Amino acid sequence: MKKLVILGGGESGVGTALLGKQKGYEVFVSDKGEILKKYKEVLLHNKIDFEEKNHTESIILNATLVMKSPGIPDHVALVQKLKKKLIPILSEIEFASSYTNANIIGITGSNGKTTTTLLLHHILKNADLNVGLAGNIGHSFAQQVAEESHEHYVLELSSFQLDGIQNFKSHIAILTNITPDHLDRYEYDFDKYIASKFRITMNQDATDYLIYDADNAAIHKWLEENKTKARLVPFSIEKKLEYGAYLKDNTIIIKINKEIFTMPLSTLSVKGKHNTKNAMAAIMAAKLLKLRKQTIKESLEDFEGVEHRLENVAKIKGVEYINDSKATNVNATFYALECMDKSTVWIVGGVDKGNDYSDLLPLVREKVKAIVCLGLDNVKIKNMFGNVVDVIVETAGAEEAVKVSHKLSERGEVVLLSPACASFDLFESYEDRGRQFKRAVRSL
Repeated sequence: MKKLVILGGGESGVGTALLGKQKGYEVFVSDKGEILKKYKEVLLHNKIDFEEKNHTESIILNATLVMKSPGIPDHVALVQKLKKKLIPILSEIEFASSYTNANIIGITGSNGKTTTTLLLHHILKNADLNVGLAGNIGHSFAQQVAEESHEHYVLELSSFQLDGIQNFKSHIAILTNITPDHLDRYEYDFDKYIASKFRITMNQDATDYLIYDADNAAIHKWLEENKTKARLVPFSIEKKLEYGAYLKDNTIIIKINKEIFTMPLSTLSVKGKHNTKNAMAAIMAAKLLKLRKQTIKESLEDFEGVEHRLENVAKIKGVEYINDSKATNVNATFYALECMDKSTVWIVGGVDKGNDYSDLLPLVREKVKAIVCLGLDNVKIKNMFGNVVDVIVETAGAEEAVKVSHKLSERGEVVLLSPACASFDLFESYEDRGRQFKRAVRSL
């Protein structure tokens, strides 16, 4: 019997275990940490063997196939031993895709991928398509393939998930942008990270589509130096395009399939330049699937946006509080600051993934009146912005950060949580950070 070993007992691991069991594998789940109660219950209920707080190498190195959680880096000793034994290591995305004939739309990028994924899923649902939402978001892709058999899947894909694919293919791939992120996992080599993102198109052929940001330098450079078989579908807010999506007189104009689709920016429910691009990408994917104009327009008008992404929390004593905890890199924070049209108290900091803050200097100089640091090590932030902003205060938690920001802000101003960093020094996740921020704001 083929032995499937799964490293990591989280959403993707447990979903893969269910699909693996259904497909006749002998399944074993191994997690170095503690497995959450809700996942343990699923494993027990389905009589799937597992271990936690340990990796039993004798079992793991005897596998026919290994599914590795995207959070486990390749340089870990156990992964290196598996590679030495030539045991195939796949991602959940790769494993699950081999058991479905569904139409797959894969979405990756440093920023904007969650919004674009949710927006496109919203359009497809409104068009009454049988569609699943998975990948880096929602329920496990593998579990959905095992239990729900959707005709379409919209998958948000991280670079770590793409690193674990071999034959996986998206009929429509969307690359929202590429800016430096997660460089700690790519030996601080931006080109390696770019190559990882472009794995989304490596198995595409001439019947498939790659929708991409034509304004992004890293994407432009890769496409000049490398080949993809997919049909290229660009979008831009800087230049007019003969094919694809562009902006004219505050209106999105889309030219594909020999017809023109237009949508005024004022009717979009999500605001800001980055969301204009996310909308362009989602509209073009919907158009390639030949969905009705009316459905697309209505979906864009009533889409509610993403929690922890430029989320308006409250207005207290004339001060707006905005939760952008999902901004875990400099580029995401750049977008957020760019959207601010009032004097801003900026809450920033956390686990630095090799950040270069210099891109933010002009925006900070123009818009930020005070900086509140929310991280254990704030040296880089203080060094970068010390000469630009008069007030920089260090805090050790969301509640303290909010209280300090409240004192520093005045009527007509904004308090923006947009950390530009990962959250793991003080919080469980960016969601936990965002929720703690919102709780602190509401108890002011």
